[in-house]
Amino acid sequence: MKKTIITILISIALGLAAGWFFFRPAQESGATTERKILYYRDPMNPQNTSPTPKKAPDGMDFVPVHADEESKSGERKILYYVDPMHPAYKSDKPGTAPDCGMDLVPVYEDGQGSTSDGSAIPGAVKISPEKQQLIGVQTGFVEYQDAQKKIRAVGQVAYAEPKQAYVTTKFEGYIEELFVDYTGKRVEKGQPLFSIYSPELVSTQEEYLLAIKTQKSMMMSASAEAAAGANTLLESAKRRLALWDITEKEIEELAQSGKIKKTLTIYSPIRGYVIEKMALRGLKVMPGMNLYQIADLSTVWILADVYEYELPNIKVGQEATITLTYYPGEVFKGRVTYIYPYLTADTRTVKVRVELPNPGEKLKPQMYANVELQSGFGKQLTVPEEAVLDAGAEKVVFVAHEGGYFEPRQVELGAKVSDRFIVLSGLTEGEKVVTSGNFLIDSESRLKSAASGMAGMGHGAHGGEQPNETNEQSDQPDHSGHQMSKPNQSSEHSGHETHEMGEVKQTAGKKYTCSMHPEVIMDAPGKCPKCGMNLIEKQ
Repeated sequence: MKKTIITILISIALGLAAGWFFFRPAQESGATTERKILYYRDPMNPQNTSPTPKKAPDGMDFVPVHADEESKSGERKILYYVDPMHPAYKSDKPGTAPDCGMDLVPVYEDGQGSTSDGSAIPGAVKISPEKQQLIGVQTGFVEYQDAQKKIRAVGQVAYAEPKQAYVTTKFEGYIEELFVDYTGKRVEKGQPLFSIYSPELVSTQEEYLLAIKTQKSMMMSASAEAAAGANTLLESAKRRLALWDITEKEIEELAQSGKIKKTLTIYSPIRGYVIEKMALRGLKVMPGMNLYQIADLSTVWILADVYEYELPNIKVGQEATITLTYYPGEVFKGRVTYIYPYLTADTRTVKVRVELPNPGEKLKPQMYANVELQSGFGKQLTVPEEAVLDAGAEKVVFVAHEGGYFEPRQVELGAKVSDRFIVLSGLTEGEKVVTSGNFLIDSESRLKSAASGMAGMGHGAHGGEQPNETNEQSDQPDHSGHQMSKPNQSSEHSGHETHEMGEVKQTAGKKYTCSMHPEVIMDAPGKCPKCGMNLIEKQ
């Protein structure tokens, strides 16, 4: 009896185990068929999604994403989809924008997605890390710096005009003897230059000596009027000698000796070098004739040529640094003392005068010198010079966002300081900008804009003709006031196609391939996904 019961129990257990084993795959298979497919996505670029099965640009099939996978995979939850060109348009499922045909992009629960990674920014272009490395993309940062602008100019050493003097006479005469007889000779203040004979000078000396004798004789006279007249005559003769630049010492010597001097010695008025000499022995001298020009080189000027666009950064009193190739490693310091009020038409430059001491008289007039002026702007927001694309009336900078997106941003710039520009508007501190490869990114951005414009042709808001067929009514909100045309629902074109580098609309009946990778075959012109080269039409 016991044996029979045990046998029955074993049989029941085996039957249950066999039933579970055989029926489990069918149940799971049934469960699999009941799983809800949310959408399809590119296995190589998961951000590219489509509501229907399709092929990726590299030829791979889009894979389905199920509801249970979306919840179990730990990925971010998608709240809704937006039009990248008009983010005000929202949809609860992937698809295409009804006005321009662009693919909708997801917005995630954590607040990130199309807006933060740059995909929803107008004109933004997405570049994969491989292609970024291929075109040599490098980035820098927008940051505050102590802005110092350096202005470099070339100048010439010149004589300081206040340190020059001419030697002339105020009477007619003849040069008897030269004491300084060649140009370039160094002279000291008060050093004899030449002696001159003048008949007028001789007669004036005689008048002075006669006035002295008359005064002495009249002092013994009882007439006060006669004594006063003699004193007046003496003072008049003495004043005449003084007006002819005869020194007080020489006049006293003449009065004491009582002897008339045939010649008068002329002395140097300053210390310096004779830079011009007209005096010759026996030369007849007329009043006011320039006989010597003497220049003091203890202080010199440097006349620097500064371009007109740099003038706003130069002020009187600004410090200047001067270097010369003749004295390597030696630096001279000076200050701007004058900015000339006129322009040199041929060179479009303005003369800026820098005055500086000349110890040891190393600086010689007509020497060429390098002048560096520094102008401070304080702490300013700056951007690297390499990041700016100058398009004439516009200046554009590409701002790097997460996910490989690059946004073209029009900026307003101030002065260039060193290797950076001062930012007036358009950028904020900490933003990452492209400093290398931005020309290629700019071409791709323009290509995307052109492709988007072709996609939007025929739309009422863009000047195209309104379609003849009646638009289907939808529960979707009105798309920013645009007239919506019926989107193409074919499985070939209704998927979410992110506008990446070189992607344009397909050309019917044509195939395109890469000259370096013939195995790559595409339905539309664009870039090779392997090397980035332009595809060519397949023959």
